[in-house]
Amino acid sequence: MSVRELVVLGTASQVPTRHRNHNGYLLRWDSDGILFDPGEGTQRQMLRAGVAAHDIDRICITHFHGDHSLGLAGVIQRINLDRVPHEVTAHYPASGQRFFERLRYATAYRETVSLTEAPHAADGVLARTPAYTLHTHRLSHPVESYGYRLVEPDGRRMLPQKLAEHGIRGPAVGLLQRTGEVDGVTLDEVSEHRPGQRFAFIMDTRLCDGVYALADGCDLLVIESTFLDEDERLAADHGHLTAGQAARVARDAGVRHLVLTHFSQRYPDAEEFERQARAAGYEGELTVAHDLLRVPVPKRTT
Repeated sequence: MSVRELVVLGTASQVPTRHRNHNGYLLRWDSDGILFDPGEGTQRQMLRAGVAAHDIDRICITHFHGDHSLGLAGVIQRINLDRVPHEVTAHYPASGQRFFERLRYATAYRETVSLTEAPHAADGVLARTPAYTLHTHRLSHPVESYGYRLVEPDGRRMLPQKLAEHGIRGPAVGLLQRTGEVDGVTLDEVSEHRPGQRFAFIMDTRLCDGVYALADGCDLLVIESTFLDEDERLAADHGHLTAGQAARVARDAGVRHLVLTHFSQRYPDAEEFERQARAAGYEGELTVAHDLLRVPVPKRTT
């Protein structure tokens, strides 16, 4: 059975706390696993969450501040120690190539796995698979930063009543899906359009065009909300979002499930992030993330 869920490995910004590890998020998307922003301690959090090195097919780094990348060294070495049998691809800003190389070869170890470096320097498509297309968009932060977006290809939903009306059953259904026509019956006559699911991952940034492009129409949006609204000036100065700003992005973009994360240690009450997000007018499903949480991608509504 295919699984689409977000496994939250860490939710702290800048420094870990007693209850929040540095960043780290694994997206399970059917048979693929995409690890986003492995901060310090990610390897241990993977063990606690039941995530194995074998689950990782791609690593996506938004930028090279330590809380988003210091765990990369341990994760790469674990991938090699466990002799992951498939290729692993790493996506990251090209401007951080020197940091990636330092982290990849931070200590001595035996390389046993094919790790493909795929740096990028502009908005665009990074990869196409049968299950999704991976996009990136530039964000606004003191160092070069990019967000990521997965878009599933649109498909067709078979309508059982229409199939029965036209006498299409058994192997003929699969043949119809593959060829588009069986015994004079077309696929359009017995099915309807099914939009693909969408996921976006937005970390350290001010409000900018890239934020809205990434969030547009997402079923699940993971977005930083480092600061509360009363510290909006501080957020802008440091290249971050507030809870209210993140929620308004989700509201305006038509996001179905909003996940807030990357919280400053200055705020002891995580519930205030939810209160401010609701006050900003977001009415969809809302999660204030905590370490080791699992968030399913919402089921399709059509």
